[in-house]
Amino acid sequence: VRCGDKITGTIPDPEPVLFLPEPIELNILHEDSDIIVINKQPGIVAHPAPGHYSGTLVNALLYHCPDLTGIGGEIRPGIVHRLDKDTSGVLVVAKNNISHTNLCLQFKERRVKKNYLALVCGRMEQDSGSITLPIGRHPSDRKKMSVLTRKPKIAETLWKVVERFEYLTLLEIDLKTGRTHQIRVHCAAIRHPVLGDQVYGNRSKLSVDSKIIQDFSIQIKRQMLHAWKIRFEHPGTNKTMEFEAPLPDDMNKLISLLKGPD
Repeated sequence: VRCGDKITGTIPDPEPVLFLPEPIELNILHEDSDIIVINKQPGIVAHPAPGHYSGTLVNALLYHCPDLTGIGGEIRPGIVHRLDKDTSGVLVVAKNNISHTNLCLQFKERRVKKNYLALVCGRMEQDSGSITLPIGRHPSDRKKMSVLTRKPKIAETLWKVVERFEYLTLLEIDLKTGRTHQIRVHCAAIRHPVLGDQVYGNRSKLSVDSKIIQDFSIQIKRQMLHAWKIRFEHPGTNKTMEFEAPLPDDMNKLISLLKGPD
């Protein structure tokens, strides 16, 4: 090829990706004709993406609810919000297009209330507070988010201390906005990263990981972040619905060890 050469070609249409139903167990908190509310276990990807075309929450949902196909799009059928792969907790799914449109609007207008529980590194001195640092794509790593960004978006996180331990704090977190990785980015920005966060953790995270292995002989394999509660209007009845997801075993066990014997 030389300077000035004209090159022509054709780009074929992408082949359709078929997401197959898979018999993956779901922890169902509630189900009716309009919605299904589940307690997502850690380690499960919410929807298919490059490198994860099977074993996802969508594959499980298609097996449990075959009619979900096409609701809200073929890639994310029924999905109106998501949780990171290693974040556990409550997640609501629409079972028809009317419910999908309604729930998406509630999220867009910030009428859905979500509360999380997080174990963060270090002892938080204040009992409560807020973090209002804007969030956007990391300037050099497109897979990460950052408070140091060229295209910031407003982000607000409210937190309060549930319990303090020697080198960790259990927080209840109220999201006022829903930016990607918001809790993890905000906690890291104030130097209290979520325990086990492999992406946003820092030196304090590494020292705490070592301390936990030394004290309890257990290894933290994921971020200790759990979507605890969700409140929204039912898309069919307009009644306020609130659901709470019990803590997963790994997080519950660690908190029990931190508390020590009664």
